[in-house]
Amino acid sequence: MFKTLKADINAVLERDPAARSKIEVYFLYSGFKAVRSHRRANWCFRHNLKFLARFISQRSRHKTGIEIHPGATIGKGLFIDHGMGVVIGETTVIGDNCTIYQNVTLGGTGKETGKRHPTLGNNVLVGSGAKVLGPFTVGDNARIAAGAVVLNEVPANSTAVGVPARIVKINGVKRDPLDQIHYSDPVSLAICSLETKIASLERKIQNMEEGKK
Repeated sequence: MFKTLKADINAVLERDPAARSKIEVYFLYSGFKAVRSHRRANWCFRHNLKFLARFISQRSRHKTGIEIHPGATIGKGLFIDHGMGVVIGETTVIGDNCTIYQNVTLGGTGKETGKRHPTLGNNVLVGSGAKVLGPFTVGDNARIAAGAVVLNEVPANSTAVGVPARIVKINGVKRDPLDQIHYSDPVSLAICSLETKIASLERKIQNMEEGKK
């Protein structure tokens, strides 16, 4: 528990330029407080102290504006920046060193039973206002742009953009891990791909016509 707590504090210091000290993070950061409370609530939940678990999570919600169901599984080093309006559902699984901004929902669609919420891999970033809805996986190092609505699986090392979200491969180009804006435009990429295919078909048709002469 102590190692996880230390990793959570270090995650804030590493990813928030405004964070000045561990003491400041521990006592004043709402995102850290919500994650810290969740770890206690989750322990109670797993030991069948369901009422106490829910009490801790609801108290944290009222104090921080961040609602994390005590049944959610969260790895070390989660950084919830600003945090107000964040909702994380019961069967959500979050890997290590993930970053979540304000007004994010990791929820369900209301159509599933059992596993209803998403699974985030390691080093995933979810931009402000994004909604990730359903029991699918968001792969390691994936990026979900601000305002995106993700309803299907997101492969590792890729980016989801738009409503509904479309996948844009980063193709190995290193990005700022906190950048929510400068992603490739999926529409432009699709148009370029179509133009290339059309040009190829035109050449084939031209060759066929020349062969008939």
